[in-house]
Amino acid sequence: MRESGKNFENLLPQETPKEVERMGLTWLIAAAIATVALWQVPAGDYILYPFTILATWFHEMAHGLMALILGGQFDKLQIFGNGSGVATYRIARSLGPIGPALVAAAGPMGPPIAGAVLILASRSFKAASLSLKILGGFLLLSTLVWVRSLFGFVAIPLLGLIILGIAFKAPRWVQGFAIQFLGVQACISTYHQLNYLFSYSAGPLGLSDTAQVERYLFLPYWFWGALMAIASLVILARSLQVAYR
Repeated sequence: MRESGKNFENLLPQETPKEVERMGLTWLIAAAIATVALWQVPAGDYILYPFTILATWFHEMAHGLMALILGGQFDKLQIFGNGSGVATYRIARSLGPIGPALVAAAGPMGPPIAGAVLILASRSFKAASLSLKILGGFLLLSTLVWVRSLFGFVAIPLLGLIILGIAFKAPRWVQGFAIQFLGVQACISTYHQLNYLFSYSAGPLGLSDTAQVERYLFLPYWFWGALMAIASLVILARSLQVAYR
């Protein structure tokens, strides 16, 4: 009877792994295109609001963590309801101009790099599940250690708990899609702030990140903005290519 059941299962039409991968990749590309389209309509910002907050968290955390890596200090992180954020940090002076330039560039490049890591983690269920747990846990940890704004105290741990809920309770396919979708959203968030990349001023905060890079490395800010935009697209394409190889 067992042998008969096995033969019967073999006769059922099944999708090959490659067909499943193509289907998943198609949906992810469609989600990326839909996201860019939603940015163009007023209601789109409300639909994508949680991802905007998460991208801001990636951006500002990248500033602060890069400062720490280079021997400086990461004092606090503020996230606001309009989707903006500020990281307060101090940079080690021994690095000369390259240190401040790297910290400034880390902000815009933080979301696509984090997104690529999440997409690559989707290559196996264990890695996807672990990455969701690490991301959710780090959101909670960052709230305790660095977040110092009222909105941030509510939004950041809420996002962390939702991601942890997916990691512990959702089916495997949901976890796999969630980690990929979050990765794509992080990568393409660069294009949501495209005007910022090509802006010299950040308003009341002073110079934009690309203008700060210009200040220390001399080439014009629009050159660095274009370089970061291209790099973000290459990172997304390459990470998808490796994940679906």
